Amino acid sequence: MISRIDLRGDALPEGPALRDLLPRAEFDVQAALEKVRPICEDVHHRGDAALIEFAERFDGVRLDQVRVPAAALTRALEELAPAVRAALEESIRRARTVHREQRRSTHTTQVVPGGSVTEKWVPVDRVGLYAPGGRSVYPSSVVMNVVPAQEAGVESIALASPAQAEFNGLPHPTILAACALLGVDEVYAAGGATAVAMFAYGTESCPPAAMVTGPGNIWVAAAKRYFTGRIGIDAEAGPTEIAVLADDTADPVHVASDLISQAEHDPLAAAVLVTDSAELADAVEKELEPQVAATKHVDDRIVPALSGKQSAIVLVDGIDEGLKVVDAYGAEHLEIQTADAAAVADRVRNAGAIFIGPWAPVSLGDYAAGSNHVLPTGGCACHSSGLSVQSFLRGIHIVDYTKDALAEVAHHVVTLAEAEDLPAHGAAIKARFGWKVPESK
Repeated sequence: MISRIDLRGDALPEGPALRDLLPRAEFDVQAALEKVRPICEDVHHRGDAALIEFAERFDGVRLDQVRVPAAALTRALEELAPAVRAALEESIRRARTVHREQRRSTHTTQVVPGGSVTEKWVPVDRVGLYAPGGRSVYPSSVVMNVVPAQEAGVESIALASPAQAEFNGLPHPTILAACALLGVDEVYAAGGATAVAMFAYGTESCPPAAMVTGPGNIWVAAAKRYFTGRIGIDAEAGPTEIAVLADDTADPVHVASDLISQAEHDPLAAAVLVTDSAELADAVEKELEPQVAATKHVDDRIVPALSGKQSAIVLVDGIDEGLKVVDAYGAEHLEIQTADAAAVADRVRNAGAIFIGPWAPVSLGDYAAGSNHVLPTGGCACHSSGLSVQSFLRGIHIVDYTKDALAEVAHHVVTLAEAEDLPAHGAAIKARFGWKVPESK
């Protein structure tokens, strides 16, 4: 069901050479970009009419309007199962607890007497958030996107999720209920690239946004790439990934269940076990079969994901080598199930989120750890972070110098301007002092 890659015996290569040995899903955003381009431009030119037409084409439902009526949000919350409501409320509470601590405050640095630089943090004015609605429904993604935006102080928040024929053209009612719980009343029945285009360009019913965040399929990723520069984005999310670094102390039942938990997302989902224990590898492989047989989404998601080229058991000589492998892989989710797991986790450099020991599975982070589950994929954890309050803030420097403070450094500024062959830069300093550069004190 799952392949093996044996990296034991020889010294591991460095950098790209090691990454090339590791499993990864094929995810060609550039090819998808050419297909979403005409869709995005149609939304640009025809607005809501294009959104309605694409909803009929892609989602099989004819909409009367794109914006979800307020009454539908209220009804969805009223009809939400009490247990689901309680779980969402706890997820929101924990996410707020963590994300509130991420807020940044204005800070002033006194560079010299009379010269200071202040950094203030300003939230983006408006964000468009995306909640997928394809194979599964993700109210948890509503929580993970809305909470950091709210805690950052974003004043205008809109959310889009695909229209569902089963629910008369509305997004899934659990998505709507989550929005109602969070106080988000601007919700649109729009999916995929059309939703990103709606936020980027704006339409008759939806004002344009400064930023779009949220996970989605390859068409969402391609649309984000198309609009990069026009709007801010969080990331081009690819198929979900789990990597587990484990030794012979790990429970194969736990490891197998965690690999399956990510494989059930999508047939392109990646599940990777890195271990120095051949015995654990054998036990996990043996454990996969009965657990897969006992669950749902077997043939359409789990088996293709586990048997695909993006998933594997990687055998290494030791935990040191295992750390090199997981750092090269840069997993979206990385579990450490080893002896002294906290110390091993402390040595990891590249991961979207790290889960320590047997009692912190990825599923906990997906819903109720308080951490954010919108994380970098496809190895992007080597340079990018997951969604946070910081994602929605902009740092602005405020420079405040007196005449004396400028005079003290004026000769340096003029010298550097002339060294760069930009004499007008230096002239802008000289003009303030009668065209004579003050002598340094």
